[in-house]
Amino acid sequence: MSHLILSDQRRIWRKKPVLQYIYRDFYSRILRYASAGLTLEIGGGSGNLKEFLPNVISTDLVPSPWLDAAADAQRLPFVDKCLDNIVCVDVLHHIESPVRFLRESSRILKPGGKLLMVEPAITPISWLCYRCFHPEPVKMGADPLCEVTPDSARVPFDANQAIPTLLFGKYRRQLEDEFPEFKIEVIQLFSLFAYPLSGGFRNWCLIPAGVVKSLLVLEEWMSRLLGPLMAFRIFVVLEKRVSDSQPHLNTSESRHV
Repeated sequence: MSHLILSDQRRIWRKKPVLQYIYRDFYSRILRYASAGLTLEIGGGSGNLKEFLPNVISTDLVPSPWLDAAADAQRLPFVDKCLDNIVCVDVLHHIESPVRFLRESSRILKPGGKLLMVEPAITPISWLCYRCFHPEPVKMGADPLCEVTPDSARVPFDANQAIPTLLFGKYRRQLEDEFPEFKIEVIQLFSLFAYPLSGGFRNWCLIPAGVVKSLLVLEEWMSRLLGPLMAFRIFVVLEKRVSDSQPHLNTSESRHV
């Protein structure tokens, strides 16, 4: 069943130019901050990142012929300090134990390597839309740093869309204390109109392809003001410190772009 879901997503991607424009925006943010070198994509899904970023190993928990390997983000089959980047688009909120994933990311990233993530953002307006129109739950009472033993019977697409917002918002200080080897380089709220109107990986779309580029430019200009109220996405970049002895990054020093 999970493989059929990915196949359906791949079919929708190919026939939906609006979705492609929106994901190009996601990938351009990732490219802006990614380090040169070898990149691991986790949750590769429909297998699109390779079109935009060179030297990518694409993986997903669900095996697919267009991906390079099947891998669990909580038990990654890579040696220590072998990667320059880890890229996740809509992955963190599906991971049963984010703490285990962050430990694995720290283990396999080289010093100076980047963990780059695009995830759902929970803001007042996006919360309402996600709760009413999206099948994945939003559980704001969850503790994203609570370690659990992964359940092998768990459905791969189980999720809590609140996890990224909680982890880099309410639980940010605890995150920095637990993972001092990571420096938070970017926390950015974005995606105001185009993404929800596109329907994502569903068959419907409420905006014509011809206006998407202009709409994305308008969104970028408006995000600083309206992001905390209505952003549907959060972009986060964590950099593995070259030296673990470096001091933690203060909240005021984090780059919000």
